[in-house]
Amino acid sequence: MLRETRVRPAPGLIVAVLLTAGLLAGLYGFYLGARANDFGLAIPSILIGGLLGLGLPGLFTVQPNEGKVLTLFGNYKGTVREPGLWWVNPFMQKTGVSLRVRNFETNKLKVNDARSNPVEIGAIVVWKVTDTAEALFEVNDYVQYVAVQSESALRALASEHPYDAHGTHEIALSTHQEEVNRGLMQALVDRLATAGVEVIEARISHLAYSPEIAAAMLQRQQASAIVAARQTIVEGAVGMVELALASLKDRDIVDLDAERKAAMVSNLLVVLCSERSTQPVVNAGSLYT
Repeated sequence: MLRETRVRPAPGLIVAVLLTAGLLAGLYGFYLGARANDFGLAIPSILIGGLLGLGLPGLFTVQPNEGKVLTLFGNYKGTVREPGLWWVNPFMQKTGVSLRVRNFETNKLKVNDARSNPVEIGAIVVWKVTDTAEALFEVNDYVQYVAVQSESALRALASEHPYDAHGTHEIALSTHQEEVNRGLMQALVDRLATAGVEVIEARISHLAYSPEIAAAMLQRQQASAIVAARQTIVEGAVGMVELALASLKDRDIVDLDAERKAAMVSNLLVVLCSERSTQPVVNAGSLYT
């Protein structure tokens, strides 16, 4: 694998001044020789000016957060990262690579989760090039490579986890965003390591059931919420009944046998667990009649 090699070429400003001065001197010498019909002066002057003019394409600029990859006849010679005006062999090819931070949002992918439920999922990936040689020579198109590998990693991640968690220690896409984002980040780091790319951030930006099952899944979520709420209500009601019976016994207010205690428990549970307000019934007779 090719690794980036930093090089520092000749200062461009100095070389530009020297080349320009030499080119102007050659043109002036050609003018003098042509005017005096002195071919011994005119021909060397124009040849020297032409050779110096060939050196001008070797001048190039490097912008901040940019790298210029230098190749000579198909051989990698190094990368220039220092901003400024520089000069190298004019036959060298200079390819610019942006080192700025980039971000993009993947398409909304339709994927089956761990329970084979179709879901729509999308992610935002923030990345930048850290090795210009790997980015240019190890993959065909590093920008497209990042996009394709990001969608591939997102598909794999979505198929490994369910949309909703039904277990205590189960990682779900909708409820464990930090763990899911961390898993996506690690998957991208592994996939993009050979492309000279650093992943700065990766997070889920869109998550929803597919339209064809969204209504059914909403009903299931509502049912699960109702069951959980009723379970909490029943547990609280049982605690209140237990406390009431214990208080009656400790204060010696009334002594209930097993049958009457069961009736009282039933009535209290109906009152406490009912979804509607209960209507009181006054018993004017004896408790046992």
